[in-house]
Amino acid sequence: MAISRGLRRLLRVRNLEEEQSRQALESALGELNRLESALTAAAGRERGGRRLIASSARAGQLQDRIAGLEETRSASRQAETLEPRIKAKGEEVTELRQAFVLKRVERRQAETLIQEMEARDAVEAVRRGQQRLDDWYSSRLRAKRSETDPRAPAAEQSGSQPDAHE
Repeated sequence: MAISRGLRRLLRVRNLEEEQSRQALESALGELNRLESALTAAAGRERGGRRLIASSARAGQLQDRIAGLEETRSASRQAETLEPRIKAKGEEVTELRQAFVLKRVERRQAETLIQEMEARDAVEAVRRGQQRLDDWYSSRLRAKRSETDPRAPAAEQSGSQPDAHE
């Protein structure tokens, strides 16, 4: 039984769906990494602001102290806005990862089905080829017998039909 065009088309569709799912996952992971990098940068800015406050306190620089306080507050506010976005993006990544795995499983199922059908077709082709070889060989044997023994066809016919006297 040949593999249907519809089944091959299904495999192509599954491949495309898996690829789209993979790209969506990679995009979401990239966005998540960007947000996490921004959070790390905000934490770094906050630490820098605190260092500026400490150094200005020792030096007595009021402007640096105010700048440090503002830098710390700004970085803290940025971190507060990034954290819910990171959480939401993390949940989206989890959902996209599950969808990707599901698409991969579907594609592999279609591939497995096609491979099994190809294997069955190959076994059937070998069986048919062997049957043809067996038929050819037995017809050659019959031809040789008929050439060497003119009674052979009659004997084969009488041997294949039950005798009424027996």
